[in-house]
Amino acid sequence: MRAKIILFSTGGTIAMRYSPESGGATPALSGSELIASLPACRFPVEVREFSNIPSPHMTPKLMLDLARQVEQVLSAKTTAGVVVTHGTDTLEETAYFLDLYVRADKALCLTGAMRDADELCPDGPKNLLCALKVAASPEAAKKGCLVVMNEEIHAAREVTKVHSSSLKTFASPFWGPLGHADVDRLIFRRAPLGRQTLHPENIEEDVHLIKCAAGCDDFLLHSLTEKKAKGIVVEGMGRGNVPPLVFNGIKEALAAGIPVVLASRCLSGRTLDHYAYAGGAKKLHDAGVILGGEISGPKARIKLMLALGLTRDPDRLAEYFDKP
Repeated sequence: MRAKIILFSTGGTIAMRYSPESGGATPALSGSELIASLPACRFPVEVREFSNIPSPHMTPKLMLDLARQVEQVLSAKTTAGVVVTHGTDTLEETAYFLDLYVRADKALCLTGAMRDADELCPDGPKNLLCALKVAASPEAAKKGCLVVMNEEIHAAREVTKVHSSSLKTFASPFWGPLGHADVDRLIFRRAPLGRQTLHPENIEEDVHLIKCAAGCDDFLLHSLTEKKAKGIVVEGMGRGNVPPLVFNGIKEALAAGIPVVLASRCLSGRTLDHYAYAGGAKKLHDAGVILGGEISGPKARIKLMLALGLTRDPDRLAEYFDKP
């Protein structure tokens, strides 16, 4: 029996059309209809209708359910690879969740669209076709979860959405794409290194993200400490530095036993315990903050949710972050 590609459709712009009733784009197309929109596809595809929701409606709980289903089908001998169609607003978070959770040596790709299915020159069909090519390729196996958009192939850990509407919205700002889905073949020029697997039975959803700006205070941190949140990610400036009042709020959270992970609001680069002034990343690290490394705030939040499903010990949690 020829191995097939499993398509999980979750919704997003790729599956949307203009609705006169709502006055805007809303979910409309099923995964089967997305496949039907393609020219003759040379890959056998089986469609799983996971959901049909806008990207901002995706939740970590749904990501966990999706990850479990994806891992199960990838274990079947009849599966060549998996493609997930997804809205672009939270695509990078779902991709990173799958990259961390799914244990498989077969290709796993996410794709979507920036234009509705009924717009002039929609990009969804081409993106989906490219993703199917990647999912069917032995070259894509063992590279973790990949994001395939605009003919580029990106690693889930590195990719982010950089433009609100451009077709070239997904980029890996520092390292660049892994490869290119050309008309006749796939071209890979590098592979992602240092992948991790976190496979808890359940995740901790009560994890929050705070982004720093000039002059911000500790109000949000104080509120989360009073709430007894289970985890906090702070997206600091530069190498991970924060305003002095934010530092006070972080210390309060740490004293209450809440793990705090430090990310950078920059598009690329690592957090590092270099600056030793009040609010500098070294002072934060010395106080017990976990350095997030080079992943973004949203991705650090996803990783902390998974890590808290495995341990509550601060030292063990720190071992999951800032890996080479």
